Amino acid sequence: MPALSLLRTAAVAALSCLTLNAAWADATLDRVKQRGKVSIGVLVGGSLFGSIDPVTQQPVGWNPDLARDLAKRLGVEAELVPVQPSNRVQFLQQGKVDLLIASMEYNPERGELLGFAPTPFYRVGGTAAVLKRSGIAKWEDLRGKTVCASQGSSYVKPLQEQYGAQVRGFKTSAESLLALRGGQCVAAVHDATLIHPLVRSNAEWTDYAAPIPTEILPAPSVVWTRKGEADTIAAVDKIVQEWHRSGWLIATEKRLGITPPQPLLPELHARFKNAS
Repeated sequence: MPALSLLRTAAVAALSCLTLNAAWADATLDRVKQRGKVSIGVLVGGSLFGSIDPVTQQPVGWNPDLARDLAKRLGVEAELVPVQPSNRVQFLQQGKVDLLIASMEYNPERGELLGFAPTPFYRVGGTAAVLKRSGIAKWEDLRGKTVCASQGSSYVKPLQEQYGAQVRGFKTSAESLLALRGGQCVAAVHDATLIHPLVRSNAEWTDYAAPIPTEILPAPSVVWTRKGEADTIAAVDKIVQEWHRSGWLIATEKRLGITPPQPLLPELHARFKNAS
C-alpha cells in the first residue's frame, strides 16, 4: 500500500481515537499559549531544507521556515531546537520540544510511537550519492557493499533487508557524507532533497552523482506530536491545510529554490482550495 494511503488509514484511526478520548485532550496547546512560545525540533543537516546561517547562527531553510510560520499562526513565538535523526524522537517524547518539523516522514512504526497532524506538507524519498565511476546504477547494485546513512534513518531497514547492503550509521548526514568522500562506503543514502542539490550544484561534489532513478521509501512528511495530543494535532492540522489552501507551501518551495518541485503540493493545493 502506498505511503500516502497508509497515512490516510492511520489518520482516520488516530482521529477516531482522539474523538473518543476528547475528555482526555492534552495540555500541550494550553501550555504553549500560556508561555507564549512553542518549541519545535528542526533538522538542520546543511541543505535547503535546513541549515545554520553562518552569519546569524540561526536555523534557515524549509523546516525552519515552516516552524516559524506555524508558531506565527498559533499566535506565539517560535523556539527552534536543532535535532538529529538519532535524537529527534527522544527529544519529542522527553518533552524537550513540543513538535517536530524535522524531515521525518510518516511510516507505520513511527505512527505507533508518536502522534501526527494527518495532512502531509511534503513528500520525500531517499536516494544515493556515489562516485560517478562507481558503476552503481540501481539499488540492487548495493548488495554486499558498505553504505553510509544516518542513525535512525528509515532507509536503513530496506537497504539491509531488501537490497542486502551493509549499512554504517552516523550521527548526522554531514558525517555520513564525509565518510563517503573518505572512502568508507560506496554510497551515502539520504533524503533526495539533500542529495540532488549537493551533487548538482556544489563544486566539491563534481565527482559524485545520484544515478539511481527511483527513490527508496517515498513517504509523506508530517508535523509530529506526542501520542494522544488531540488539541495540538487539531490546531496544527488546521494550519497545514491552510498552507495548502493558500498556496503558501508552493510559494515557499519556489522562494527557497527547491527543485524539482514536489508534485504533491499542487495536488493538495487544488484539493483544499476546492474544498473551501
